[in-house]
Amino acid sequence: MIPAETVQRIREAARIEEVVGEFLTLKKRGGSYLACCPFHNEKTPSFHVNPARGIFKCFGCGEAGDSVSFLMKHEHYTYPEALHYLAQKYHIEIEEEKPSEEEQQRQSERDALFHLTEFAQKYFADVLYNDEMGRAVGLSYLHGRGLTDEVIRKFGLGFCKDEWTDFTDHARKNGYSDDVLVKTGLTVVKEETGRAYDRFRARVMFPIFSISGRVLGFSGRVLTKEKQAAKYVNSPESEIYIKSNSLYGLYQARQAISRANKCYLVEGNVDVVSMSMSGVENTVASCGTALTVPQIRLIKRYTPNVTVLYDGDAAGIKATLKAVDLLFAEGMHVRMVLFPDGEDPDSYAQKYGSEQLQQYLAEHEENFLLYRMRLVGEGIKRDPIRKAELENSIIQSIALVPDPLERAAYITQCASLFAVAEQTLTTLVAKRIAQLRSAAHGNTPTPEAVTPAPAEGTASQPSTDSPAPQPTPMTPTASSTISLYERRLVTLLVRYGNEQIPSGRIADLIVSDLKNDELRFDSTLMQQIFDLYDQAIQKGEPLPDANFFARCNDVAMRNMAMGMFIEEYTISNKWKDKHVIIPPPEQRLSQDVVETVLSFKSNKLEQRMRSVDEKLKNCTDEEEMLLLLAEKKALKELHITINNGALHRVIT
Repeated sequence: MIPAETVQRIREAARIEEVVGEFLTLKKRGGSYLACCPFHNEKTPSFHVNPARGIFKCFGCGEAGDSVSFLMKHEHYTYPEALHYLAQKYHIEIEEEKPSEEEQQRQSERDALFHLTEFAQKYFADVLYNDEMGRAVGLSYLHGRGLTDEVIRKFGLGFCKDEWTDFTDHARKNGYSDDVLVKTGLTVVKEETGRAYDRFRARVMFPIFSISGRVLGFSGRVLTKEKQAAKYVNSPESEIYIKSNSLYGLYQARQAISRANKCYLVEGNVDVVSMSMSGVENTVASCGTALTVPQIRLIKRYTPNVTVLYDGDAAGIKATLKAVDLLFAEGMHVRMVLFPDGEDPDSYAQKYGSEQLQQYLAEHEENFLLYRMRLVGEGIKRDPIRKAELENSIIQSIALVPDPLERAAYITQCASLFAVAEQTLTTLVAKRIAQLRSAAHGNTPTPEAVTPAPAEGTASQPSTDSPAPQPTPMTPTASSTISLYERRLVTLLVRYGNEQIPSGRIADLIVSDLKNDELRFDSTLMQQIFDLYDQAIQKGEPLPDANFFARCNDVAMRNMAMGMFIEEYTISNKWKDKHVIIPPPEQRLSQDVVETVLSFKSNKLEQRMRSVDEKLKNCTDEEEMLLLLAEKKALKELHITINNGALHRVIT
């Protein structure tokens, strides 16, 4: 375990905007930062990062916490892993207490795999430049492909020698066990003989990095022309490497993707490296697998805009069309570029140079409708059967687009291209949406049974087994049953409880005032938060702060409190232009405390008066009626006193 004082040092050193900024594109707004939430699909940013308090909060899905909880949620780190990540980032040495045997074994295995993959990457890179075979075979091949030393080093490329056990022997000499070698896939053991050999021998090595820059695995490209040898061999999946969750080149491209607000998606590793060298650094490729939903969501962390640059052969076109449907279903904005016959991004860059490549990309980028038309040619319009098949296929794709405005634009363009009534296409797309939703709920209606849904459908998510979208359920938040008065009062406690105003500390004033009048909150959650401050005051302990709530095990309480710490709005500069000065909350605390407490009390009185009125409606006993009327009169007088005397409201 990590000592408590070390944990505190790590938390104090961690800058939330730097930690979150490694994974999301943050835009400054006032004293905080905004981004689209990585934990749910959204188009309008509602994910707030507050550097002053070291916390984040999404006002869309309610997720909240600090740097540690962000890493645990976003990167699926365990608590110790998140602390280790931050300690390494901020150069804090950890002297750990001894963990449990099970924790120690699991972490030891992961560390061993990472140590070996990183050791292997350095070894292969060294062989490429400093070994005679590496230079003669590997380096000459890469230089022959037009790659510079700068880009070779940027992507950590290397070479595995054409010897059966060169790397395995080298790793063994450096203390790595056969068990770890086999688990990473760097070494293969033949079952019949039990002999070990290098998986990637005689191949140029392309290391696959995590977003944080750790080596997950490798992709090795063969240089021989043997027909039996696979062109690429990839690391098998392991404890640290899952192909469907990884993108080749994302570590090197992530900042360029954020800057350009666009990602180029290509098929091969060499395409990524070649595009980067040609100045198109915002390029990634799937890792030896067809494009997957987790890979799309990795891209979406940085941009919703994707341009697909798959090869123009039959296999590349098929992969492109499948990728488009997946991208649409995830709410991405998709464009395509079709290269000339026989060309791909790498070959085009080699043949024409980086400047012409960038020009070609800019001039030939088009949406998927124009891309489909270019593939089939204008002649299809004269073939009713082929035309209908293409229209139906396009309708299937348009139905996956979650944004109703984008979907409507595609329908309009499709109607123009095929000379079909726009309303007809709208109805067909709506029918397809209804079918997909029904299928997602386990129903498989016949076309006759489907009632066309309106074109403005809700956003959807694909399942992991199919690109068919599923409705995204609305998750009720804890705040939906909390009155504005209760929320405002507890927000003052949470945000400013320790602040001093002329009459005393804010938390002391609020807690004592409500307890003296024996007032409680209608919301159980608000009462629980209030009770925390009451208990801290009674015991003379520090008041709950952002760090306390960030580590709170009660998810509803943590998310609610984190939201209170982060401003949901900023004061527009337009008020200054109109010479209207609005002081920030910190400068009007005394007034806010008084008005908020009195508003809370006024609301409680109104609730009580409504209760008395209900009792009067059903009251038949004269004595009881007189008592109720007397109570109502007293409540009314107190209500008028509060509102007229303190809040300057006119009660009619």
